[in-house]
Amino acid sequence: MSKSWSQRSQLIESFKVMDLLKHAHALADQGRSIIHLGAGEPDFGAAPQVIEEAKRLLDTTPMTYTPAAGISALREKIAAFHQQRYGQKIAADNVLVTAGASAALQLTFALLANRDQKILMADPGYPCNRQFLRIVEAQAVSIPVDHEQNYQLTAELVEQHWDEQTAGVLIASPANPTGAVIDPQELANIAATVSRLGGTLVVDEIYHGLTYGAETPSAFSIDTNCIVINSFSKYFGMTGWRLGWLVADASAVAEMEKMAQNLYISPTTLSQYAALRAFEPDAIELFELRREELQQRRDRLLEGLKRIGFKVPRTPEGAFYIYADASDLCDDSFSWCWELLERAGVVATPGADFGEYQAHKFVRFAYTTSLANIDEALNRIEQFVSDTRC
Repeated sequence: MSKSWSQRSQLIESFKVMDLLKHAHALADQGRSIIHLGAGEPDFGAAPQVIEEAKRLLDTTPMTYTPAAGISALREKIAAFHQQRYGQKIAADNVLVTAGASAALQLTFALLANRDQKILMADPGYPCNRQFLRIVEAQAVSIPVDHEQNYQLTAELVEQHWDEQTAGVLIASPANPTGAVIDPQELANIAATVSRLGGTLVVDEIYHGLTYGAETPSAFSIDTNCIVINSFSKYFGMTGWRLGWLVADASAVAEMEKMAQNLYISPTTLSQYAALRAFEPDAIELFELRREELQQRRDRLLEGLKRIGFKVPRTPEGAFYIYADASDLCDDSFSWCWELLERAGVVATPGADFGEYQAHKFVRFAYTTSLANIDEALNRIEQFVSDTRC
């Protein structure tokens, strides 16, 4: 088809790992054994209690539209969960339930950034954030960070890169792809700096709950002028249910509710009602057991990668990723990942998906599969490394 699409659509980039995954599925269809360390999706799935509740709801509850901001019961439950976890009382009016955290980020950027305005963020970082800003014709300013800054922005970096076109700053903690958790004092320093400069701080907290010893206060408990993003996909394991939320000042929530009404009417009704069950004590107990399992996987994978020759100067304190420096093993991590898949049947994500700064040196490994699969993947990677260099 020769039709010319919008310039906006041409600016949007695809995930590079999607091409790898497509090839991995083709290899699997040919009978190859493939181990996935690429996808940022826990293998646990939704809690059985949530699944059973969804089945019951289908027989008992009309699946009609809900308010664009989410059902009152879920907004109240999230507010109570926030108070229980962070010791900060918030109102249901501070909560906007969304169609996944992606929708929360899109609404937030649409609220904050006019055309050509800028949002500062770390490089490496989650690639969709840059694309979300392009959709609203704003700009992502990617600031290079490495292990010396714990892969996080600092107040000093924010000050250095701020100009009259800057509308705000995005922090992700724990971060994708690095698993880095920002120091609470540094987060407070950034919040104070952004406030003084007249912008808005946005903090992606979708991996909260999946931390391993690190202190993780919510940014909203530090600065109620910020906007905090969260999700049912990671800690709660409900990826395909497409449900997230944000916490913000009630006036900001009301503005974003208007946009949500027009963009997607409401979050998925079944997902909202079923998610109420995820906050019950028996479900939380299960999620904590899963977190402990993820920590065991992290430790196993980290030890193995270092043994093979990857450099990981900072142990990731959250999420379920290891961002490993492969520069002693290859010159181009993108080509290396393709060869790893083709020859060893292991999927990993090249650093090029997460930015430009030293991206050719890095590979992201996700420990979202069983310990047995991790052990087998490490064996395959070790054999591959001993057989070839790129």
